[in-house]
Amino acid sequence: MIDTLGDVLRNNAYKFPNENAYTYSGRHVTFAQHAERANRLASGLWKRGIRRQDRVSILAQNTLEFMEAYGACELAGYIAATVNWRLAPPEILYILTDSTPRVLIFEAQYAGVIEQIRDRLPHIETYLCFGGAVPAWAEDYEAVLAAGDVEGAPSRPTPDDIMHLIYTSGTTGRPKGVMRTHRAEIAIGILMATELGLIVSDRLQLMMPIFHVGARFLQIGVHIRGGSVVLHREFKPAEIVETIVRERVTMTHMAPTMVQAVLSVAGIDEADLSSLHTICYSAAPMPVPLLKRGLKLLGPVFLQLYGMTEGGGTTLHKRQHKPDGTPEEIKLLGSVGQAAPNVDIRIIDEAGTELPVGEPGEILIKTTSQMLGYWNNSAATISALRDGWYYTGDLGYLDEQGFLYLVDRKKDMIISGGENIYSREVEEALAAHPDIQDVAVIGVKDEYWGETVRAVAVVNPGVTLGEAELIEHCRSLIASYKKPKSVVFVDELPRLPSGKVNKVVLRQLHGAPAAAGA
Repeated sequence: MIDTLGDVLRNNAYKFPNENAYTYSGRHVTFAQHAERANRLASGLWKRGIRRQDRVSILAQNTLEFMEAYGACELAGYIAATVNWRLAPPEILYILTDSTPRVLIFEAQYAGVIEQIRDRLPHIETYLCFGGAVPAWAEDYEAVLAAGDVEGAPSRPTPDDIMHLIYTSGTTGRPKGVMRTHRAEIAIGILMATELGLIVSDRLQLMMPIFHVGARFLQIGVHIRGGSVVLHREFKPAEIVETIVRERVTMTHMAPTMVQAVLSVAGIDEADLSSLHTICYSAAPMPVPLLKRGLKLLGPVFLQLYGMTEGGGTTLHKRQHKPDGTPEEIKLLGSVGQAAPNVDIRIIDEAGTELPVGEPGEILIKTTSQMLGYWNNSAATISALRDGWYYTGDLGYLDEQGFLYLVDRKKDMIISGGENIYSREVEEALAAHPDIQDVAVIGVKDEYWGETVRAVAVVNPGVTLGEAELIEHCRSLIASYKKPKSVVFVDELPRLPSGKVNKVVLRQLHGAPAAAGA
């Protein structure tokens, strides 16, 4: 019986001990080898006082050690609390303070970042370092793992235990910790396996950050089926192509910007990509010219998924990608597909009334893979989860066949290069500049990134402030990818009678793509 992610790991080690669980930087790790190291790590943590449902935070890029840390939590019932390595030190401090982990497993390259904030993290009792020089205040990851028992820790998770605590930004600018149970992760893994048609012989390539749910959900899906993961530390287009050819990758996962970069790799037309049967994309629609180019080179391989950290959503299947089809078929490319199995979707107005076909409103989702709630944030949980439905904050409409079309985002979220950026968070960083009187942030269309961040700012009287200076100011406060790419200076911001910035007018005035002038 597969009730928890620990069961998945043990099942694969039993059934397929000598098959590859992971391929990474030329290394091949079998399911039996991965299970042994995950068990030893779970035991090592237990010997340091970590118990079931204690938080184990992980700060690292995609590595085998990251997957072993996940494995230890899967087996012993610890909560894996991931940290986005792209965040600035104040953001990392907030997450580690909110999640209160007792242990932090980190890659050596982040020792300097941790050193800056460590004196404000008294609840972290154990630091485990890998991948380089170990600081005096940390323990060596490999030594802790080697001293662990091969039988693992004496604890096991239950299906309703929390498996993941993954932080996602909100409209307040403060990240929210999404609690996801083992039961929900098994459900999302089965959904992924079903929607993508995963089978035991599949070799899934992952280069998206594994601290995000996108890559993690797909990894769970392929391992539920007993397939293999080809893991990349980071996205390097030429390396992605070389790996598909060498490892005979059957499926990969990218944001549309990544697809564009891969299709621009020198020699791509001559590369043997015949093993590839599916490219799963998410985070943004696929531009039609890019889709046509990809279909011409690779055939009908594209599949779109729409979802969020809080739960799964919809699929636009490969057979529904017809850029040269009828007007009706071409229109479908602007949708994010239809509800996946075990997913229900409703569209409601501000009063909570369900809206008819074609009328936009807030998107509600009900699914077996739904989150448990937000960590330490009952108000946000109550607002988001009502009567079994998750209120996404996204605005969209359904057509007659249940295809979902996104039209706006209530939360002012900007999607740039597959990363979610929230306006309020950027606005707070900009407002911290002493010469800024008023500021608002919007997303502007960009052919490569999908959207980029633009600040519209009012400076204090008599002050001259340059675009580059204001953008650079954000570097120490928020992650680099969240910084504005452009700034427009104005005398005042348009406002609603309530006093809030009128972002509809703001986009009309200053939302033209960069190529058209700011």
